[in-house]
Amino acid sequence: MTKIPTTVITGFLGAGKTTLVRHLLAHAPKGKRIALIINEFGDLGVDKDILAGCGDETCREEDMVELSNGCICCTVADEFIPTMQALLARPEKFDHIVIETSGLALPQPLIRAFNWPEIKAQVTIDGVVTVADAAALAEGRFASDEAAVDALRRQDEMLDHETPLGELFEDQLSSADLVVINKADLVDAATLAKVEANIRAELRPGVGVVHAHNGHVDIAALLGMGMGSEDDIANRPSHHELEHGGETHEHDDFDSFSLRMPAVGSKDELLAVIEQTIRDHDVLRLKGFAAIPGAAARLAIQAVGPRVTAYFDRPWKEGETRDTALVVIGESPLDRASISASLQRAAKAAA
Repeated sequence: MTKIPTTVITGFLGAGKTTLVRHLLAHAPKGKRIALIINEFGDLGVDKDILAGCGDETCREEDMVELSNGCICCTVADEFIPTMQALLARPEKFDHIVIETSGLALPQPLIRAFNWPEIKAQVTIDGVVTVADAAALAEGRFASDEAAVDALRRQDEMLDHETPLGELFEDQLSSADLVVINKADLVDAATLAKVEANIRAELRPGVGVVHAHNGHVDIAALLGMGMGSEDDIANRPSHHELEHGGETHEHDDFDSFSLRMPAVGSKDELLAVIEQTIRDHDVLRLKGFAAIPGAAARLAIQAVGPRVTAYFDRPWKEGETRDTALVVIGESPLDRASISASLQRAAKAAA
């Protein structure tokens, strides 16, 4: 029996995983049927909404499954395994499965899950793809170089205390079969070479590295690796498992919440409010959608640190409520009341 190949796409918050998946679905070989499992951190289905419709021929909306009850590495037995069993039980078989993990997920527990008997008999990991943010790494975020961190610590209050982010990023790199250095266009050649050298220092021998702009990677590099990663778990060490003896991974260090508000004053006003809120409250990641006065399409918003990007992704559907919905992610505890009040300024501007 030929096993169904599965591609696991991991990477830190805002590195560009969803953009990469969107590109993959839109450019996969015609006739290939793909199932997609999306793991959100937060209770708004932002990523699924972004991906719906971008690969209708290869990945229909009913073939997209969203896991939003917690980080996938914490819900393997309760949610991931039953989801995989349900997909495998469908009469029409898939040619490939793609899993987009939460930006807070440890890949190792998920890789181990492919050795469960009910999964291993039918599915194999084609490859683990880790997406890295070239611009963030160039700024010293999540770097393993202690000297660089020490130099930046004097300038950035976020680096004054030890966080789990660096180790999480290293775990995502140690699990990779391919690393995509995304947003390569946002740094110069010398900086990109330095970012790549730092990443390669964390990788196992033979792991591929490619550069990308907006998640555009040759599909031949993403699919068909044939790695069988679940059989190589011993060579993919995890900080958490080494330090905690394989105990359940918890996310007490992270917090998230969502809020909805009516139409905002303007696109520029909203983005300015979001950028200022992120700076004032050390928000790591913000994503969502907004209703802009006079716009027939929905504004998709993605923010990583102080960088905020926005684009109109699709027209509003007939009968769809035109409001603004945002997910905020940061280190625990987030001051939800203050952050919400700050973001609500964009809605008050419409009054």
